[in-house]
Amino acid sequence: MDAILGKKLGMTHIFKENGDAIPATVLKAGPCVVVQRKSAGKDGYEAAQLGLVELPPPRRVTKAMEGHFKKAGANPVRFLREVRLSTADSEVKVGDKVLVEQFKVDDFVDVTGISKGRGFAGVHKRHHFGGGGAAHGSMFHRAPGSIGASAFPSRVLKGTRAAGHMGMDQVTVRNLRVVQVLSEDNALVVQGAVPGPTGRYVVVRKAKAPHK
Repeated sequence: MDAILGKKLGMTHIFKENGDAIPATVLKAGPCVVVQRKSAGKDGYEAAQLGLVELPPPRRVTKAMEGHFKKAGANPVRFLREVRLSTADSEVKVGDKVLVEQFKVDDFVDVTGISKGRGFAGVHKRHHFGGGGAAHGSMFHRAPGSIGASAFPSRVLKGTRAAGHMGMDQVTVRNLRVVQVLSEDNALVVQGAVPGPTGRYVVVRKAKAPHK
């Protein structure tokens, strides 16, 4: 399997042999368990539903999810995600463990997470607008400017960049290099930044288009 579930633990820096400091993010990666297996014959595609094993487990589980976990013979978990499989992964079955050992140092991974929420933001912060003049008499400092013509089409077109809610979007950062694999701690250290605040869940996949 080329993916694992985890959690962002925070950022640090690591010193290379030549003394250079590189920014790095520490991720809790697994252990995970396969809760559900989907096949091409029954579901139309090959996939596996992974659950991130955490202690303590969730205290409250709905009746539907309780039956879902009981059917798989697994303990309840908070974080579930479905991962597509190839035909080569046909041996994956319910109950299998997914550990961080599948990754190696210098591998490239794609990390998907939910970005930090910034609340209501203006066009400067949200869309990087340049703004107007800064002089006292300009009266146009951080306004968005024209948002449409009056005669035609006499309305604001859909998708026009404007102020609004910023953040809390699904973001994927591609081609982060694996710096360290801490098997005993179920942790992964990758070079660079990962979306989301400390403690947010992430999905780590082997890079689709790794650097050569």
